[in-house]
Amino acid sequence: MALEQLIPFFLITALGTYVQTVIGFAMGMIVLGCVTQFQLAPVTFTSVVISLLMLANGPIALKGNMKHLDRRVFIWSLAGLLPALVTGVLLLSYLSDEFARILQWLLGLTIIAGGLFIMLKPEPLPQQSRAPAFAVAGAAAGVFGGLFSIAGPPLVYQLYRQPMSLPTIRLTLLAVFLVMNTVRLLVLGIEGELTKDMLWIALISVPVVALFTMIGKRYPPPVSDKTMRRMAFGMLIIIGTSLLL
Repeated sequence: MALEQLIPFFLITALGTYVQTVIGFAMGMIVLGCVTQFQLAPVTFTSVVISLLMLANGPIALKGNMKHLDRRVFIWSLAGLLPALVTGVLLLSYLSDEFARILQWLLGLTIIAGGLFIMLKPEPLPQQSRAPAFAVAGAAAGVFGGLFSIAGPPLVYQLYRQPMSLPTIRLTLLAVFLVMNTVRLLVLGIEGELTKDMLWIALISVPVVALFTMIGKRYPPPVSDKTMRRMAFGMLIIIGTSLLL
């Protein structure tokens, strides 16, 4: 990646890192979408670099904030997500391109419809969902993550609808996605998919990720909880639209 490509890549990474730290997700969508749009790097290359950068974002965002982590939700979400992630990857090998495209459209439409509905009524549920509901959301996230590399929406919906504080929602999402990306990178490493160029770009981007993670922790947007929830679901609508396009 040449210098004239690195500078916009750093700027995109800074934006994605800040948003990820503030709402708990969307770094992958922002970085992958912008990098693809501006043709800075191939999609496969960028997706692996994003996973590497999340290994830097997650621990910095979680440091000093572990008291906000909902361990029950975290464990149940992973219990559903990790096995389903493998299932999603295996399904990808068997589904025809046409059927996979139909599933992608349905996923996009579902995300948009759900995001619009909850943006109009962003108040959380009266009481927290039972533990198996988080496993189901994690399983859906795992399958979609394996099929389309977009695991966030089901878990984001599930957590942002809970009567939990926003720091708890954000930190729990960050912790789940940190574990997921760690597993994904281990699999890629075993398969020999990690290259020196990927590791190098990720390494020189770490200072940007570290800086904007700390900025996101210290200076989140000065908005109400209801507005923050609307922002999260607005971001999901953008993800759904990108899937359709």
